[in-house]
Amino acid sequence: MWRDSGEVDAAQAREMIPDLTVMSGAVMPDMPLRADRHRPFLIKYGKHLRGALDRFIARFSLVSTDPVLDVRDFAWTEALRANWQAIRAEAIAAAFEPHLAPSLALISPDHRAIAPANKWRSFFLYGYGYLVQENLDRCPVTTRLVEAIPGLNSAFFSILAPGTHIPAHRGVTKGLITCHLGLIVPRDGDARMRIDDRVLRWAEGETLVFDDTYDHEVWNDTSGTRVVLLIQFRRPLRQPGRWFVDRFLAWIRGSAFVQDARTNLIRWNGVVNTTN
Repeated sequence: MWRDSGEVDAAQAREMIPDLTVMSGAVMPDMPLRADRHRPFLIKYGKHLRGALDRFIARFSLVSTDPVLDVRDFAWTEALRANWQAIRAEAIAAAFEPHLAPSLALISPDHRAIAPANKWRSFFLYGYGYLVQENLDRCPVTTRLVEAIPGLNSAFFSILAPGTHIPAHRGVTKGLITCHLGLIVPRDGDARMRIDDRVLRWAEGETLVFDDTYDHEVWNDTSGTRVVLLIQFRRPLRQPGRWFVDRFLAWIRGSAFVQDARTNLIRWNGVVNTTN
């Protein structure tokens, strides 16, 4: 289910997008494309156990474990598609206001190996169950829709600057599934994502559901900014897989992987609110 909107207001929306390659350049440092070396032991080396854990979780999945899933298996995606223009309007009004959407490399130490500084920005609504109230207040329509998603884990506007490449990587756990809702997709080049051996392209107003534990990478080979609403939700599982994932996600939620990012985001929003 892919389409291009072809509507005049979509073109007008693209003209409103600021140049993210220079926005806030004086505020955010240009960090190198490498992970923070001083991470806790389990975060640095736990990924070596990921394959075994994911195979265990897959045994209890109630939906496909293929790289790309059928959106029809997730009825709530229809509400996102039906309201995509309202969601896009909130993304433009909130995420593109100066300083509101920080560089992911600045917020999350564990994403610095894949998130080029000042090229991949995120406007968080939810992150591993933690809400960002000031951001939710700016986006009432999006908030209402994402809060109705069964097993919601995270939701944010993912903002990719022109010419950005996110190198191949894998997600944290097969206990989560990812959904993208295309909001702004430039058409003057190629904005695409490879998931395993498939190459997919976003379309405005359409959803893509996939398993990010498969090797995947992203390109924005256009002169414009690509924006999607990125949602992560719990994989439907039968027992005892559900019990295991509940506890594993609770551990992740309390780990430095989430807590350091949460602290940085709170600090970022505090500075923004003080200076505005």
